[in-house]
Amino acid sequence: MQAATPWLSLAIWIPILAGFAVMATGGDRNAHIARPLALLGAIAGLLVTLPLYAGFKLGTPDMQFVELSPWIERFNINYHLGVDGVSLIFVLLNSFVTVLVVVAGWDVIRSRVSQYYAAFLIMSGLMNGVFASLDAALFYVFFEANLIPMYLVIGVWGGPNRVYAAVKFFLYTLLGSLLFLVALIYLYNHAGGSFAILDFWTLPIPLNAQKLLFFAFFAAFSVKVPMWPVHTWLPDAHVEAPTGGSAVLAAIMLKLGAYGFIRFSLPILPDASIALSGFMITLSLIAVAYIGLVALVQADMKKLIAYSSIAHMGFVTLGFFMFSGRELIPIAVEGALIQMISHGFISAALFLCVGVMYDRMHSRQIADYGGVVNTMPKFAAFMMLFAMANTGLPGTSGFVGEFMVIMGAVKFNFWIAFVAATTLIFGAAYTLWMYKRVIFGDVANRHVAELIDISPREFVVLLLLAVAVLGMGIYPKPFTEVMDATVGNLVRHVAISKI
Repeated sequence: MQAATPWLSLAIWIPILAGFAVMATGGDRNAHIARPLALLGAIAGLLVTLPLYAGFKLGTPDMQFVELSPWIERFNINYHLGVDGVSLIFVLLNSFVTVLVVVAGWDVIRSRVSQYYAAFLIMSGLMNGVFASLDAALFYVFFEANLIPMYLVIGVWGGPNRVYAAVKFFLYTLLGSLLFLVALIYLYNHAGGSFAILDFWTLPIPLNAQKLLFFAFFAAFSVKVPMWPVHTWLPDAHVEAPTGGSAVLAAIMLKLGAYGFIRFSLPILPDASIALSGFMITLSLIAVAYIGLVALVQADMKKLIAYSSIAHMGFVTLGFFMFSGRELIPIAVEGALIQMISHGFISAALFLCVGVMYDRMHSRQIADYGGVVNTMPKFAAFMMLFAMANTGLPGTSGFVGEFMVIMGAVKFNFWIAFVAATTLIFGAAYTLWMYKRVIFGDVANRHVAELIDISPREFVVLLLLAVAVLGMGIYPKPFTEVMDATVGNLVRHVAISKI
């Protein structure tokens, strides 16, 4: 059913058009125009997503707010949009984080201000396009177009090795996506000349072909997550990216890969997903356990949080690929989705906290800090909340998803649940150790003694994220009830889709 108001198109194109409008303000002499215009565009982009949640019908797995228009008719490629209970949440998350990133960079970015904000606004619209696309060709266009603004954000506003990090990020993600395109062309021909993603769900594909397609999808999505061993671009990208770039990269862009698994790999290739689930579980457990140990030895705060992201995203892929017979374990799938949303809040908050200190000290090295609580008590309180959430403390959003995935893993295999649960130990170890060395103790040096506590602007950004982390941790129902029907439909579809 066609949507009466094109809310999804508005969610995609308002940020993109606002980005071009900001860019049109010109050089830095007009930064006083670019900043409020960017904020206005980001807020407008968030506001048009609210009717999606308010008008979303619970209890049905059908796509809602559907828009369908011909695009490239010769190849039957359509401008086809719609959201279900999974994609809706990520559209909201993306639009929310974009507002925070615009506010966070207000006083920090001094050069090429209009281009900086334009890149984030355009990227926000493109990522909404990924989550809302129901045409595979359209999905691919949005999926790949995201690389360009993030490449520029890292390469232009990043640290000393920004060009190396940006090129590495671009090449890793582009190479995997080329195989994804080949797989889409195969499915297009197999579906009789249709790129409709939902048409792919019902295709009878032989198991060997499914496995080849699975690895083609895996090449694109595993790099984006990123899964071990194709994760090495992420720490470099995070370390060199500006604070806003790190926040969006961790909170939203990593979710594109995991979303690809739930939208393409599982429903289109159910037999291959079952056959290769052991492979996916093994890689996920390596990410959870081994990468957690790697995070323990990091001296750079951003690099530590980057490795933490890889470990937490390992929980997501673990939840997606545990099967009981032919059936996915619903609590594990929902837990993985909740973990994605929670990680969006927590990782963005932690990177913004590091950014607050870096703006004052121009150092990310843990050894350069100590005793920050003595000069920045408000900041220390916020960072403690986010650190505790990162360890999975009950009452925070970090606990909900991890608990659900571990519950699902216990149903699947006790020892896999045991290995997965080590993240609660390793996560607490590296996060709290970092927090102790940076925040507690006596003032380490005169630079720390001269620190000034957070400004009202920084307070508002961190407060909004704190409310999100606590709200989701205490009352996750608004998130779980939206995705219940969609997850149930996926579980049934995979169970009955046998060659």
